[in-house]
Amino acid sequence: MDRKKVVLLVAALLIAAITAFMARSMFTGASAPQAAAAPVPASTGPKVLVATRALPPGTLITVDSVRYQPWPKELVQSAYFKEGDKGASIDGLVGTVVRNAVTAGQPLTQGSLVKPGDRGFLAAALGPGMRAVTVPVSALTGVAGFVFPGDRVDLVLTQNVNASSGPPLKVSETIVRNLRVLATDQRATPTLDEKGNTVVTEYKLVTIEATPRIAEKITVAQSIGTISLSLRALTDNAAELEMAMASGEVSIPEDATAEEEQAIMRQVAQRPSAGRSTYATGGDVSRFQRSSVPAQMPIAVAAEAARTQKQVEKIMKGPVVRVSRGGNMTEVDISRR
Repeated sequence: MDRKKVVLLVAALLIAAITAFMARSMFTGASAPQAAAAPVPASTGPKVLVATRALPPGTLITVDSVRYQPWPKELVQSAYFKEGDKGASIDGLVGTVVRNAVTAGQPLTQGSLVKPGDRGFLAAALGPGMRAVTVPVSALTGVAGFVFPGDRVDLVLTQNVNASSGPPLKVSETIVRNLRVLATDQRATPTLDEKGNTVVTEYKLVTIEATPRIAEKITVAQSIGTISLSLRALTDNAAELEMAMASGEVSIPEDATAEEEQAIMRQVAQRPSAGRSTYATGGDVSRFQRSSVPAQMPIAVAAEAARTQKQVEKIMKGPVVRVSRGGNMTEVDISRR
């Protein structure tokens, strides 16, 4: 091979090697490109009022049941509650009642809420199949005014059971449990002072939510004796639910989702109950009072005893003479004359 060609070939190989080395150094030394997330454009729409959880019809709006959330401007409807509008503050909407079902995250419309004093407010506050019944109370029977709309109470009936002889039996019994208070007098929301604190006020009437059957029992109980309210603790609902599950009254399907289980348990916890009546007699308080229900004489036995008593009295009288004076008939006993 010609010497000149060999030199050219070696020079070409050397140049190719240098070029490859430089290219490798260039790509190795450069840092790998970093993938940066595109910035999310800030929402330009107003904030609207949305539900933080599912709100079935009859739900009382509380501070934690709604919140304001940015909403796309092109999807905002005129019926939505927008932050900053008059009458759209959360504090001002507390105590209103949901008229139509609202799902979690769904905006609330002005037509979906009913304010106290509006037409149909009480009907909207009632749950499906429930009724409203009013009970008269006093400062003594109404827990001194510390029962407010939204609280849950038990009803205690106090009465005197007359006996054929001796003093009557004094007894108090819990006839209904876990009733929701809808209103006190004509107020469906608690009265607040200038600082926003709840004011304890006296009232004479309490309207509660009950099933049709329980409403009948409450109406009859008012004619039997005196009804008193017994305020329930917030933790009592959980205890009632555990008792219902243990006794088999509540059955949750095995394939039920977590949301379905919560809905079933929420329904049971809010259900009034007229069973498991407990009572206390005067004998439980004082040794000088009765401790058992006095024996009552059956009507048929009492009537027969009355007839027998009249016959005995007639025999014991002896011979009599009937004297008529001015149309009035009288009997004169002549046995002793």
